[in-house]
Amino acid sequence: MIPYSTQDISDGDIRAVAKVMRQPFLTQGPAVAGFEKALAARAGAKYCASFTSGTAALHAAYFAAGVSAGDEVIVPAITFAATANCALYLNAKPVFADVDLDTGLMNVAAAAKNITTRTKVIAPVDYGGRPSYMPAFRRMAKSKGLVLIEDGAHSLGASQNGKPVGSLADMTMFSFHPVKAITTGEGGAIVTDNENYYKKLVQFRSHGIAKDVTSFERKGLGPWYQEMQFLGFNYRMPDILAALGESQLRRLGTFVERRRAVARRYRKLFVGETALVLPPDERSGEVSAWHLYPVRLASGLASRRDEVLIKLRAAGIGVQVHYLPVYRHVYYEKLGYPKGLCPNAEAFAASEISLPVFPKLRATDQAKVARTLKTILAEL
Repeated sequence: MIPYSTQDISDGDIRAVAKVMRQPFLTQGPAVAGFEKALAARAGAKYCASFTSGTAALHAAYFAAGVSAGDEVIVPAITFAATANCALYLNAKPVFADVDLDTGLMNVAAAAKNITTRTKVIAPVDYGGRPSYMPAFRRMAKSKGLVLIEDGAHSLGASQNGKPVGSLADMTMFSFHPVKAITTGEGGAIVTDNENYYKKLVQFRSHGIAKDVTSFERKGLGPWYQEMQFLGFNYRMPDILAALGESQLRRLGTFVERRRAVARRYRKLFVGETALVLPPDERSGEVSAWHLYPVRLASGLASRRDEVLIKLRAAGIGVQVHYLPVYRHVYYEKLGYPKGLCPNAEAFAASEISLPVFPKLRATDQAKVARTLKTILAEL
């Protein structure tokens, strides 16, 4: 089976993890700080806080932004459920904005239309590794007094107008699941230039407990004293994972360039294939991390998408769909979100297939993917 994505673990990665396992600290040790420092530098940010998952990181970011009961968080309809779920964790309401049909990215005008007096956060998602329309969203957030949180789960290593993803928003989330640009097994992080956000993130990931004497509400207690100041969670990344992450980060540039090469080959392999709509090339001044290569079936074949997907899998090609519009999940339907809320998102999701893209994808396997898909389309 050719997977749609998979991790790339080197002997150096294994040595880095083994080294930590021989050290006194398996968690809450120096490897975490080392990874965070390296990641902040790579993302062009002053601060980095690591977490056990991208979801945990995004939960912390919404908390640090002040999201609470009654607030609204604007998210795109095409994303993994966590982008919306993290608003629910804080008793806030996710508000779904439609996407652009060609990219799957949250439409700027649709997001603006959904801003109300209760909106606290705008959370664009870098779908497939392509940076969202960050200059426009930054202007929007600034004019309305909102916090801009970029869901960069797909886009570590990408850039826009010469600036790395991580330097484009008030806070940016990265994910380190094995299919992502780099992996820690499971893990996530938030990068930011805002020191107050950073302090809240670090405290939130450790039960809401403060250890800095200068921040204590109670004064004059012994050196043993720690103070829980709000309800947090145990979201701390262990040193073992951080060591793997820092080792992987050294190869991030190579990983991204290989993914970009895969995307360029697909464009050549599908030249003249009118039954497919390919993702757009990178925009001027943009570098995509190409986490996904999402193709869509042309309108006349869209209704047969699942048939195509099943045949591809039967041929040993592990394609996937990214994603069902979040509000179409059963849970969200029960919350009252109606079908038809975001027409472009529904059309995108009904016709999309994610083809294999990862650093070690061989040209021969990629050619097989293209050849098999074209044969299936011809038969239809």
